[in-house]
Amino acid sequence: MVQKHVEELISRIRNLQEDLEAEYASARGRWNDRRVQLADEFIRQQRRYRIGLFRFLLRSRLLVVLTAPVIYAGWIPFLLLDAFVSLYQAVCFPVYRIPKVRRSDYLVFDREDLPYLNAVEKFNCFYCSYGNGVAAYAREIAARTEQYWCPIKHARRIRDAHNHYPQFFDHGDAEAFRQGLARLRKQYDDVEEQ
Repeated sequence: MVQKHVEELISRIRNLQEDLEAEYASARGRWNDRRVQLADEFIRQQRRYRIGLFRFLLRSRLLVVLTAPVIYAGWIPFLLLDAFVSLYQAVCFPVYRIPKVRRSDYLVFDREDLPYLNAVEKFNCFYCSYGNGVAAYAREIAARTEQYWCPIKHARRIRDAHNHYPQFFDHGDAEAFRQGLARLRKQYDDVEEQ
């Protein structure tokens, strides 16, 4: 009874997520239509809010400037993680018959054309898009791997579980795990084929 209620809640959540995506798509469409109509005026208005590079640097706190190299050093682990998980899924996922994660769904770079950003701000947006995109891409690869190898829920509640987690077997339910593991290893219904 509890499992059926949980499945109904999960189904409602998925439906709400689909509705939300449709609403976002509709809003993006309206935004693009409006942007085309007012392109020149829009760009002129947006540029009024751009802070020149020299003024931007003068307004920045000294500690912010001094810590920038620490932040930008993150490129190295992000690049390594990106390369590793891409290689990992290219080699392992076909063997396990796990659908591959499409990298382009997670790495989105669409802020460079914003006229109100200066060069440093555009670079920062690029960096954040890359870092968060790689983290999300790696998380999805790890989630699909977990679904294949260890689809068991934790004994205690975890924060912000990935999308595959709700279909995992309850902690301590050995019978369900043994009976359903082969099925769950093939069940990637929410994943589009690449």
